[in-house]
Amino acid sequence: MLNLFKIAIRNLLRYRRRTLMTASLIAIGVIFVLVFVAIAGSFKLMMIGQITDSMLGHLQIHRKGYVASIDNLPLNLTMKPSAYKKMVTVLESSTDVDAFSPRLKFGGMFSNFTETTNIRLNGVYPEREFRTVPLLADRIPEGKKTLERGEIIVPILLAKGLKVKTGDPVVIVATNADGSVNGKQFKVVGVLESATGPGGRDGYIHIEDAAEVLRMSEPQVSEVAVRLKKFDRLSTAASSINGKLSGEVNKEGTPIFEVHTWEQLSPFFNIARMIDVMTFFIRITLIAIVLISIMNVMIMAVYERIREIGTIAAIGTLPRRILSMFVIEGFCLGITGAVIGNLIGGAIIGIVNLVGIRFNFGQQKGLLLEASLAPGEMIAVSIIVILVAVAASLQPAFKASRMDPIEALRHV
Repeated sequence: MLNLFKIAIRNLLRYRRRTLMTASLIAIGVIFVLVFVAIAGSFKLMMIGQITDSMLGHLQIHRKGYVASIDNLPLNLTMKPSAYKKMVTVLESSTDVDAFSPRLKFGGMFSNFTETTNIRLNGVYPEREFRTVPLLADRIPEGKKTLERGEIIVPILLAKGLKVKTGDPVVIVATNADGSVNGKQFKVVGVLESATGPGGRDGYIHIEDAAEVLRMSEPQVSEVAVRLKKFDRLSTAASSINGKLSGEVNKEGTPIFEVHTWEQLSPFFNIARMIDVMTFFIRITLIAIVLISIMNVMIMAVYERIREIGTIAAIGTLPRRILSMFVIEGFCLGITGAVIGNLIGGAIIGIVNLVGIRFNFGQQKGLLLEASLAPGEMIAVSIIVILVAVAASLQPAFKASRMDPIEALRHV
């Protein structure tokens, strides 16, 4: 086998120009894929991080049926305190959960005493909320990044439209679950940028203030946002928590709770899937480049070396050894192109990070993209290249191994 490698390498070196061109084409394909995967993958992870760490959380738990009616923020589908306590027991016992934050969500009217508009409010425990969605503080460009009783953080859309600034008094009026109306005065302590665009109308108040406005004896919970210790365990953790909560049923015997991952709650998941599809087709393109390049060079090698093949067959070289020799040439071309592509691709990714790519996402300005590529990804791309190179060399190799020595020696 070692002798076959020596012969294959010697043959490749004999045709240096063709070998260099083929290896270059393979390397270009590898470079293109690695750079695209690194940038697109890092963008996808940053986008997911902005969504989950600034508002959604990694997953959420609701009372069954709440998500289907979430646009109306129904108060008749909140979790009662007894049900919430059972859920807390499950979350505190889970080794995957890093933090969780209960929220009481409702719609109301927002007034600065001269103008009135509608608003969506999230009643939260501030410390839990900022720990569960740590990027929430970055969305508050004006005012305090904390929240106390009697204070409100208003969305920037309302602040600009009603000319409200920090320190101003405002009034929140809401319809309670029983149909009565109640209001409460708040002090504006912060202005909140939207995570998804200029249309965000979500504000934040303390959950006990929310319960007071809604005339609840103690806070009920619309949803619980959960942050995991390891994001890559999202599916496993969601299944585990859902399994533990499925034992809690109502009088009809149906589960009380529903567990939804961010993927089920955010339309941006479709964009993330689109990036994955684009990455898949880029890899298909790489395979096509490698396949055509290797097949071309190996077919030419067979036709240019017909008399040589006839000679080594005439002196007793077995067909399988001739086959192996050409397959090894394809294998060596694949390895050479993969190594060169990995080295140059890694250098380009490093240069991209040194230069820095900044982009805007929603209202977040100047986010810095840090391209990164896992070693496993580079290994996977390299293995694909090498396997395709070997596969592409099989047909020319079979043709060479089946040549009649006499006919080959007559070839001019």
